[in-house]
Amino acid sequence: MAHDHDGDHTHDGDHTHEGQGHEAGQGHEAGHGHRHGQGHEHGHGADIDWNQLAPHLETQAELFAPLYRQALSWLADELAEPGLIADAGSGPGVLTCLFAEVFPGARVVAVDGTAPLLDRARARADRLGLTDRFDTLAGELPDILDELPKPADLLWASRSLHHLGDQRAALTAFGQRLAPGGTLALLEGGLPSRFLPRDLGIGRPGLQARLDALEEDRFTRMRTELPGSVAETEDWPGLLTAAGLRYTGSRSFLLDLPAPADERARAHIAELLGRQRESFGDVLTAEDRDTLGRLLDPADPGSVHRRPDVFVLSAHTVHTAVRPS
Repeated sequence: MAHDHDGDHTHDGDHTHEGQGHEAGQGHEAGHGHRHGQGHEHGHGADIDWNQLAPHLETQAELFAPLYRQALSWLADELAEPGLIADAGSGPGVLTCLFAEVFPGARVVAVDGTAPLLDRARARADRLGLTDRFDTLAGELPDILDELPKPADLLWASRSLHHLGDQRAALTAFGQRLAPGGTLALLEGGLPSRFLPRDLGIGRPGLQARLDALEEDRFTRMRTELPGSVAETEDWPGLLTAAGLRYTGSRSFLLDLPAPADERARAHIAELLGRQRESFGDVLTAEDRDTLGRLLDPADPGSVHRRPDVFVLSAHTVHTAVRPS
C-alpha cells in the first residue's frame, strides 16, 4: 500500500497508497489514490497499479510539498526530537525525505508494500544526500511494522489507514509500534480540492461537486471490498483514543496556489481529470463528458491547459496521539 502523498482529496489519495498519498481521484485521493496522500490523487481499488502511478504520486507529492512542510513544521514544534520516524505507506518517499530534512537528528524509514516505489524512495534519498539516515521496509501494513529496528518515536500515516480493512485494529497495531511517549500522526480527512470555478462558462455549473460525489461513492465501494472490511465511523480522535493512545490534537493545513496556476499544477489537474473521465465516463451525463473533453483539450481556450482561472485549493487534516509512557 502506498499513500496518498498525495494525495489531494478528502480520502485521496492515495497518499495516498496516498498516499505518498497515492490516489487517483480528486476526492479520496487519488491520491496512493495516498491523497499515497497522500485526496489521494490516485484512485482506489484492489486493481490499483501503484508502479504505473509512481510518477504521478511523485509529482503530486511535490506539488503538495508546501502543505506537508507546514504539517511537519507543526510536528517539529510539538515534539521532542525523534530518533526514529516511520512513514507508514510511504509510496515513492517524497514525504519521507521531507521528514529527514525537517528532523536532521532522526533516522527515517519508508514503509510500503510496493518494492518498486521503495526503489524510487531510495533513489530520492540518494539524490538528496540522505542515505546515511534513510531506510526502507517492504511489506504489508500493519504487520510489517514489527520489523522496524526499534519502536518508532514518530509514526506518520498519510491516507494509508483507509486502505486497511479494519482501521480500528490497524490503529491499535500502529500504537503498539510506538516507543513510550511516541507520537502517531494520522493524516485522514480534510476537504476535497478545488481547482476550477463553479461556473466554468462551459457546460453545467458544479462539475467538480458532481465528480466529488462520484469519488465518494467509489471510496465507499473501495472500503467495502477490502479484505476484512469493517464499517467505522470516521471519528479519528475517538478511534485514536480507543486504540489506547492519548489524543493530543488535530490541525488542518492549506495548499493555496492562486490562479493562474503554473504548468506543474495544470499538468496535475489534467492528469486527474483524465483519470476521472476514464473512470466515470459511463455514468456522467453527455454534457459533463463534453465539458471534460473541452477541459482536457490543449487546443481549446477553455481547457485547464490554457484558461486563466485555474487554481489549487486543498486542506488536509492531521490528528496526533501519544502512546502513554
